[in-house]
Amino acid sequence: MVELKQLITEAKPHWCPGCGDFGLLMGVRQAISELGIPPENVVIASGIGCASHLPNYVQTYGIHSIHGRSLPVATGVKLANPELTVLMYAGDGDGYGIGMGHFIHSMRRNVDMTYMVADNQIYGLTKGQASPTSAEGMKTISTPHGNPETPVNPIFLAIASGATFVARGFAGDVRHFTDILKQAINHKGFSLIDCMQPCVTYNKINTYQWVQQRAYKLGPDHDPTNMALAIDKALEFPDKIPLGVIYKQDKPSYLDIANYIKGPVAKEKIGNDIDVKKLIDAYR
Repeated sequence: MVELKQLITEAKPHWCPGCGDFGLLMGVRQAISELGIPPENVVIASGIGCASHLPNYVQTYGIHSIHGRSLPVATGVKLANPELTVLMYAGDGDGYGIGMGHFIHSMRRNVDMTYMVADNQIYGLTKGQASPTSAEGMKTISTPHGNPETPVNPIFLAIASGATFVARGFAGDVRHFTDILKQAINHKGFSLIDCMQPCVTYNKINTYQWVQQRAYKLGPDHDPTNMALAIDKALEFPDKIPLGVIYKQDKPSYLDIANYIKGPVAKEKIGNDIDVKKLIDAYR
């Protein structure tokens, strides 16, 4: 058992009071603690945005990479050392906009990693522009006449792209989110958790109350292995917001298929006969 206090860093979150990222941060720490994963065996990668500061607040290894690029960075980490638990944390602009290409390809590769996307339907760090999940017609500082674009449905897209674990959580229900995250980490393959994470400063429409009025938890009568039913659940948004594991499939992961990768590359010894000095000098 890893004590929760072991996962708290000296850095203090600078998010706005009431931000949904606080609840999701608590869920990440709780999941690691309750699963008993040694902090030194966890890597959290992020991109750019309010949400992407999260690796600074969890006492594990962390990489705060560049906009929309947490997935390729995390893939490299996982392939170099499959023994690590690799998590990614992004916002909807970072994950579903700038990083959209990586999002689709990571899911179809089914690399054994867990991707959490804090979805508040707005660009928060840059003060309120329309994001890929902003509703059509939504007025923001970048769409004063109403958003003319059709929003991305991340759950539907993930199922169609080959993700083998697709779920939705809510920052207003930390216990439920934590339980979903634990299942996602234990899943062998790529896991997506779309997290409803209200932005209390720049999105006055998709608030905690807005989510609560539409959200419901999937019960035992929902069969997550049934793709057709899962797609039906995905298409309920935004009138209804199902929370829980929406779709799940057992399938060999990328490393199960690419079995020519023998053992953690990160632990292989570099032979004494390999001179890396010339390579280093070339990049000076």
